[in-house]
Amino acid sequence: MIIQVENLTFAYNNVSVLQNITFNVKSGDFIGIVGPNGSGKTTLLRNLDGILKPVHGTILLENQNLNDLSRREIAKIIGYVPQREIGIFPTTVFEAVLMGRKPHIKWTETKKDKKIVAQTLERLHLGKFTIRDLNDLSGGERQKVYIARALVQEPKILLLDEPTANLDLKHQIEVLDLIFDAKKTGVTVIIAIHDLNLALRYCNKLIILDQGQIFASGGKEILTEENIEKVYGVKVSIIQKGDQCFIIPDTTLK
Repeated sequence: MIIQVENLTFAYNNVSVLQNITFNVKSGDFIGIVGPNGSGKTTLLRNLDGILKPVHGTILLENQNLNDLSRREIAKIIGYVPQREIGIFPTTVFEAVLMGRKPHIKWTETKKDKKIVAQTLERLHLGKFTIRDLNDLSGGERQKVYIARALVQEPKILLLDEPTANLDLKHQIEVLDLIFDAKKTGVTVIIAIHDLNLALRYCNKLIILDQGQIFASGGKEILTEENIEKVYGVKVSIIQKGDQCFIIPDTTLK
């Protein structure tokens, strides 16, 4: 197991946010964390990255206690893409992505670091934006830059918090295709995502959070009409087209 979470409990100012979270992640998994607003998805990701410290429970990262690892050691294993960046300062796309090499840089960036950045930008079709100011890009383009910055860390695990939030349909698919391509190279992906249909399309495993607890976990089969109705308070119909399932909202419960 690349990640083992056992009895994770977290609270903000004594207000419980996560309770007794337990699950394992295998190398190469593409895990979707779904659930209503306020269910604890972002908080769980921030605990997995070591940004937040649990009140109780343990997180093992490659059989090492996360609390025993330095930020640099964690950054060599985990790339984290938050839902939104706060206070974007003027910088070129190349410089923004180069920041992702920081865990590997001792004194100053090397030719190897710059080569990895250039290759990643080309692979993500961002080469034409190399010298553009990050603030001049669209939301979808910036999100690709943040993913590129995480990928140049050469992480084993990629954590993404709502990477398709506020993006149009085209950019949602483009961003998730990029993440799926990273998964093909052996990167383990854990993604908090609202769109259940996108979760069904890309994820091989799912965790449903509800009020800070795991309501269900497993394969795509856990996204049943009954489970969705209980967690989201919405009646849905699930239809099958080929090997793909689609969730059609019906009505909210009164």
